[in-house]
Amino acid sequence: MALVSADTKIAELLNELHQLIKQTQEERSRSEHNLLNIQKTHERMQTENKTSPYYRTKLRGLYTTAKADAEAECGILHRALDKIAEIKSLLEERRIAARMAGVYSDTDPPRKTMRRGVLMTLLQQSAMTLPLWIGKPGESPPPLCGAIPASSDYVAKQGDKVAARVKAVDGDEQWILAEVVSYNHSTNKYEVDDIDEEGKERHTLSRRRIIPLPQWKANPESDPEALFSKDQLVLALYPQTTCFYRALIHTPPHRPQDDYSVLFEDTSYADGYSPPLNVAQRYVVACKENKKK
Repeated sequence: MALVSADTKIAELLNELHQLIKQTQEERSRSEHNLLNIQKTHERMQTENKTSPYYRTKLRGLYTTAKADAEAECGILHRALDKIAEIKSLLEERRIAARMAGVYSDTDPPRKTMRRGVLMTLLQQSAMTLPLWIGKPGESPPPLCGAIPASSDYVAKQGDKVAARVKAVDGDEQWILAEVVSYNHSTNKYEVDDIDEEGKERHTLSRRRIIPLPQWKANPESDPEALFSKDQLVLALYPQTTCFYRALIHTPPHRPQDDYSVLFEDTSYADGYSPPLNVAQRYVVACKENKKK
């Protein structure tokens, strides 16, 4: 019943999103006439080679209108982004509810039967669809945006992906990509599943062994301070694996869609680091261990 209700709500939200996209296009079409007027006014001023009080007054009015048009379009886009976030949240809730009920879909099969290539594709899609933080002018990026860590009292929700420090079969400890199953407020411990080993031993871990993954990508063009800087020590998901390893930032992203370029610690190379490898913002977190092993 809950799944049906979620499907109905998602359908409603998709319809609302469609209407908002139409409104965005209508708003943009309406503002194009004003922008064309601004361009033509500047061209006339260049032709006449003078800036008269008439042109100054006219441009002031045109730019005021253009600013209002841009703010209106921005407002619609923010509402559309909120709808997308709500849809994604409902899809995640539906996935968790289906798993608990033992119902699986083609897009979310049981991981114990999932082919390696399918899992890697899903992880890549998760990184690509991570929303970009778009704040208002002067607004600072929130915790879990890019390199900004979670607040000290933050508790990851069921279904959230995290970096988890667990003991491997050989006794060594390693950081793995895991999914939160639950959090016990009495013991301050998480129960998590290895993203790559559903059905195997579940890990019970203290908060200090959990690092929440970013929930938004940081925009290098507007919020560069929310990104890790060059030569900063991080934990990064090694490509085509589900394990995090220590690495140095080689190059931060230059555009919102760019990945980090990182150098993984690797003793098989003369300088102790691998050649540069790309890792998405979704899978790069602060390293809790500052001393080099």
